[in-house]
Amino acid sequence: MSTATLQVEETASQRAPSFQYAQHEQCIAIDTAWQLPHEKIEQSRILIVDDEELNIRVAHKYLRSWGFNQVVTSTDPEEVIGLIRQERPDLVLLDVMMPGISGLDLLKMLRADPATRYLPVIILTAHFEEEVKREALRLGANDFLSKPIDSFELLPRVQNLLELRVHQKWLEQTSGRLEAEVQRRTSSLLAAERHIIQCLARAAEFRDNDTGRHVIRVGKYAALISRVLDLGENYANTIEQAAKLHDVGKIGIPDHILLKAGKLDPDEIETMRNHCELGGHVLVNLPSEATTIYRNHVDMGAAILRDLDSPLLKMAASIVETHHERWDGTGYPRGLKGEQIPLEGRITAVADVFDALSMRRPYKPAFPIEKCFSILREGRGTQFDPIVLEAFFSRENEAVAIQLQHTDVD
Repeated sequence: MSTATLQVEETASQRAPSFQYAQHEQCIAIDTAWQLPHEKIEQSRILIVDDEELNIRVAHKYLRSWGFNQVVTSTDPEEVIGLIRQERPDLVLLDVMMPGISGLDLLKMLRADPATRYLPVIILTAHFEEEVKREALRLGANDFLSKPIDSFELLPRVQNLLELRVHQKWLEQTSGRLEAEVQRRTSSLLAAERHIIQCLARAAEFRDNDTGRHVIRVGKYAALISRVLDLGENYANTIEQAAKLHDVGKIGIPDHILLKAGKLDPDEIETMRNHCELGGHVLVNLPSEATTIYRNHVDMGAAILRDLDSPLLKMAASIVETHHERWDGTGYPRGLKGEQIPLEGRITAVADVFDALSMRRPYKPAFPIEKCFSILREGRGTQFDPIVLEAFFSRENEAVAIQLQHTDVD
């Protein structure tokens, strides 16, 4: 006999006494969406697998008499796995001794598949050997029934496992809803975090008479370098946002220091236009006291971001503190050298200097692209990490495209 739902003719006298099943009233106190379903276990789908049709008829008759109408059967063990995937039963009654594939073999396959790992299984067997029971338990059997089937044993075992199955399905659904809710709220938090970062970055840039697009470009250049270095998409996305805050410490710099660049004399302007360290030391000729105050902006910016429980903001704090360090150890504020400088700081240093060179500033015009790359090359191995710099050079066209797309508008 192939797969079928048996249609057994029954008279009123053949029916066993009906049983009343308690409905589930408990609910999780989150909101009504999490309430435990009031689902009768008679609505569950049951699969009976036995190579003897008579055994299937007997078990099916009992189940129908108790109100279980969604019963699927099979005498062919070869089709059971496919049948389970198709019918998605809530309980399986599984014979042990069958030709070809035994019930224990099928049980082993069910437990190896994540989709059926926790599917309740009652083993049907005429054997009472302890070894068979132990092996069935080891493979994940939930209960046993001896053949010939006793109707007074069948019902409570089926009922107990189906009640557990109803709860299990509810927990799976609740877990899915909770996961979706967590993802939704996490997305909202990330969006808010990025908005705050953008606001902080723009606040710092506006104090410096900038349009705010400088921070966007620096972030995109940093992400571009990260992808070339194959640091992963998550790292690239994070540094794109974090690098926008590289100069957030400008918020704490007095205006007479921050805006002094526009008052430099012609000699100082000429020096800055041609020096390979332009991006990190545009104010090198400030008086020593003013230079100290200005360089303290990295400490001020880090203080704003330090101790925040966010990978993005922690990276931003690292960038604030280290994007003016130099590969040869002559940078500020810590004098870090080589790989002592965090990678995010080394990447942002290249991105920041390129933007300073390629865009117009109060103290200089925008340099031609070739001149920008030439100045960057002069800093290879002294100001910049050679590997990071080469990664940037390998994407010159993409860097220019970013510059054109996000150019400043007067």
